[in-house]
Amino acid sequence: MPATPYLQLPPTDRVLSSRTGWTRAHWEATADRMLDALTPYASPGFAQYRLPGRGSWSGVVSDGLEGFARSFLLAACRIAGAGAGGAVDPSLTERYAAGLAAGTDPQSGEAWPRLTDCSQQMVEAASVAFALHETRPWIWDRLDAGVQERVVDWFSGFVGGRTWDNNWRLFQVVSEQFLASVGAPYSRSDIEDGLDRIEDWYVGDGWYTDGDGRNFDYYIGWAMHLYPLLWARIAGPEGDGGRAAVYRGRLSRFLEDYQHFFGADGSPVHQGRSLAYRFAALAPAWMGALADCTPLAPGLTRRLASGTLRHFAERGVPDERGLLTLGWYDTFLPSTQPYSGPASPYWASKGFLGLLLPADHAVWTERELPLPVEESDTYTALPAPGWLLHGTRNDGIVRLVNHGSDHNPPAPGANACEDDPDRGAGEDDPHYAKLAYSTAAAPQSAPHAAARNIDNHLALIAPDGTPSRRRRIHPLHCEGRVASSWSAARLPGDERAYRIGTTSVLHGPWEIRVHRVDSPEGAVVREGGHAVAGPVSPFASSGPDWALARTADGLTSAVVALYGWDGGADGAAVARDVESNAYGPHSAIPYLRGAPRPGGRSVHVSLVVLSRDTVHPEALRTAVRVRVDGDAVVLTFLDGSRVEV
Repeated sequence: MPATPYLQLPPTDRVLSSRTGWTRAHWEATADRMLDALTPYASPGFAQYRLPGRGSWSGVVSDGLEGFARSFLLAACRIAGAGAGGAVDPSLTERYAAGLAAGTDPQSGEAWPRLTDCSQQMVEAASVAFALHETRPWIWDRLDAGVQERVVDWFSGFVGGRTWDNNWRLFQVVSEQFLASVGAPYSRSDIEDGLDRIEDWYVGDGWYTDGDGRNFDYYIGWAMHLYPLLWARIAGPEGDGGRAAVYRGRLSRFLEDYQHFFGADGSPVHQGRSLAYRFAALAPAWMGALADCTPLAPGLTRRLASGTLRHFAERGVPDERGLLTLGWYDTFLPSTQPYSGPASPYWASKGFLGLLLPADHAVWTERELPLPVEESDTYTALPAPGWLLHGTRNDGIVRLVNHGSDHNPPAPGANACEDDPDRGAGEDDPHYAKLAYSTAAAPQSAPHAAARNIDNHLALIAPDGTPSRRRRIHPLHCEGRVASSWSAARLPGDERAYRIGTTSVLHGPWEIRVHRVDSPEGAVVREGGHAVAGPVSPFASSGPDWALARTADGLTSAVVALYGWDGGADGAAVARDVESNAYGPHSAIPYLRGAPRPGGRSVHVSLVVLSRDTVHPEALRTAVRVRVDGDAVVLTFLDGSRVEV
C-alpha cells in the first residue's frame, strides 16, 4: 500500500507515534489540503461549494450550501485550533466570513435556501452554528452588524419549526442555542423538547437508537452523542441544567465499547448508512477528550484517530484533487443514499474535532498506545444494539455479528410480532440486514447483487430462485460470546411467514451459526459468508461441504457445513460479481446450499471465517463437533469447551 499517495505530509515521528507515525502536524496538513482543494469549486462570494459528482434529491443550491456548511466545520477546527497564534492562512477566515455575508444576502445570487420544516437546510445550519461558535473571536465578532442580523434572520427559521423525529431534533437544539448565545430570539421549549425527546431513544450502556425502532449505526456516535455535548459547549456550564453531566457519563460508557470497532489497520467496521462520511466515525472519540469524559488514555485516543485517518489517506482519500468522493475508498454510489450529494462526505469534518484541543494537550503529546485488537483477541457483547464484536490479534480484523440492528420502524401493535412479524417494515438494507460485518470487507450493495442476497445471509430459496429477505430482526439474547435473534422469511405466492432463528457462537476467529428454519415444501436453504473484494478477481475453491474465496492480498472468506447441509456435490460454491462492493470492483462470496426440503423444521450449522491467516476448510470440518438433541444443539470445540444452544 503506497503511503498517502495524494497528500504531502511532514516526516513521521516514530518516537511519539510508534504505531502510526502521525502527529498533530499531519492532521493540520491533511485539513489544509482538503480546504485548499475546495476553492476552485466555490461560488464567487464563497457562499456555496458546488463540487463535482452526483447531486442529491435536495437540488444544486442545497448541495452548494452543504459544501459551505460541512467544510466550515473543518475550517472551524483548523481556525480555532490555531487560536490566537494565528498559525493558519488568514484567507481561510476571510473565505468563510465572505460566504456568510453572501449566503444570507437575497441579492447576492448565491443565497442559501430559507430554513423550512424538515428541509435539508436544517442539517447544514447546525454545522454553521457550531462552526460560528467555535470561531467566534475570528469570524462572528468581526462580521458587520448587518451581516450578523442576516445570519440571525436565517437561523430564525428554526424557531417553532418542525424537524424529522430522529437525530434531526438535535440540529434544532444546537442552532437555537447559538441564537441564544448571541442574544437573538429563540425558543427555549424547542431546545428542551429536543433534548427530552432523545431520552426516549436511550437504551442503556451508552447506546441510543436514532429515532424509533432499532436504528443502530455510526449516527449514534457522530450525532446522538456528539450534538448534545456540542450544545453543552455553546450553553456553557451555567446553562446546561445538569444535562451535560448525564451526556458525558453516557459517552464515557459508549467509548468503553466503541474502541473495539476499529481494526489494527485503522478501518472502522463497515456497517450502516452514510458511510461516505468515513472518518466522521472518530467524532465521539474526540468529543470524549474535548468534554473530559473519555475512559481512553490520551495515547490510545490519538492512536485510534490517527490510525483511521491514515488508513483512508493510504487508500487515496482524499483523492488526487484533494476531494472526498461519494464512496468508501473510491467513488461507489451503491453505498450511498439519495440524500447524499457531492459535498455530503464533508461531514467527515467531524473527524477533525481533535484539532480543537490545544497542541500541548496530552492527547497530542503522550506516546501512542496500542488498540485493544493489537494486544489480544477481543470479544465484546453489546446487548443494547444486539451485536457481538470479535477481533483477532493475528490479522487485526474486527468482525461485527448482527442480531439487533435492522433500521426498520418498530412493529405496530402489541401483537404485531405474532400476527405479522414484518408488518410496517421496509425493504432489507444490505448495510443493516446482514448477519455480519467487518473492518476488512463490505456487503454487496449494488442493486443487482443485493437482489441475489447471498453474502452473510440465511435465505429460503423459492422454486423460481427468489431468496427470502431479512427485514425486521427480533433480538433474543446477547451475552459473552453468544447472540441470537429471529426473523420472518417470505416467498413469492405464499402468505405464510416462516420463522428463521439464528444463534451465533464466537470461538477464536470463527463464527459458528446455528439456524432453526421453518420452510415450505420444495424450498432450498442457502447460507453465504463474507463477501471479499479487490482490484482483481478473487481466487475461489470449493468442496462438497465447504467453499472459499481469497483476495490477492490474502484476505480469505470461507463457509464450512457442520450439520444439516445435504446439498451433495452442488452443496457449496463461490458466487462472483463485479461493481457490487465498496472494497473493489471484483467480489466473491462462498456459500452453502441445501437440497430442496420436504418442509417443516430443520437445523443447519455452519462455520464462517474471515481471516488473513491461511484457511484450510477441510480441517475446519473437524474443528467443531455438533450434536443435535431435540431442541438442543451442543457444540464441542477441540480445546474441550462446550456451548449448548
